[in-house]
Amino acid sequence: MPTTENASAGGTAVRDIPIDWEALEDAFENNAPEVHSYLHLGTGDVLRVVDGVADPQMHARIAADTNYLRIDPVSSREQYRWMERYIPMVEDMDLQAKLSQAIDGKGAFRRFKDVLMSYGPERERWFAFRSERLRIFMEAWLSAHALNPVPRPLWVPEVPARPEAAVPAAPAVEAPAREREREREREREREETREPRRGGKSVESLRKNLRDIAEALGPRDLDTLTAFAEFLKARRAARSFAHHYHEAHGPADDDAGPASQEIASESRSDTA
Repeated sequence: MPTTENASAGGTAVRDIPIDWEALEDAFENNAPEVHSYLHLGTGDVLRVVDGVADPQMHARIAADTNYLRIDPVSSREQYRWMERYIPMVEDMDLQAKLSQAIDGKGAFRRFKDVLMSYGPERERWFAFRSERLRIFMEAWLSAHALNPVPRPLWVPEVPARPEAAVPAAPAVEAPAREREREREREREREETREPRRGGKSVESLRKNLRDIAEALGPRDLDTLTAFAEFLKARRAARSFAHHYHEAHGPADDDAGPASQEIASESRSDTA
């Protein structure tokens, strides 16, 4: 990491370091004996090691790495003084009395926070006061170790370039006969949706009935139903093909074969 041209009081060159202030603030505030925090002098990241969770050899490896600096958190005694100094600043006398009672005895920090939970604005003012105290300690600690905090580089996601708007292709001009046939197909589909069928039931109602019936059938019956549905679908496709073929080529010769194998089989079944 590059160092600045300035030097500390002891003559040590001051090193620029991109500080993660939020992570460093958490490290200074957390003084639990099983939690140990380290500052990486290259990246400014804070590493937290918890006894009983991390690898027992972690402390030895970090101690041997000169890129890490152990963070000394603010003592509980000092953080307790912050609460004592803040309470007289509270304007609500009733709340002030509750806070004074909360910090009396063991568990003072937890009770102090519990009281403020019901007082949103005052709770935010307390957080700001505590953050200011922590910032003073952090800046003094950084200065004592010849570290100069600099802004952390911001990661900006790469925005892909917008493709140029494609020029819409000119619509293809269809033959009048084909366009009329497409219009007739669309009209038939609309009519099938609106037209009542057997017993006054619409197509949508028949489809719902079919779904209800299918859910009540077993695997073997479903196979049979599916095969029959595929047969009907193929017959419809064949008839549509034959209709389009006749539109394009005129009536077929008398001795011409059927339009498809499926239609031939259907004709044999009708005459049987």
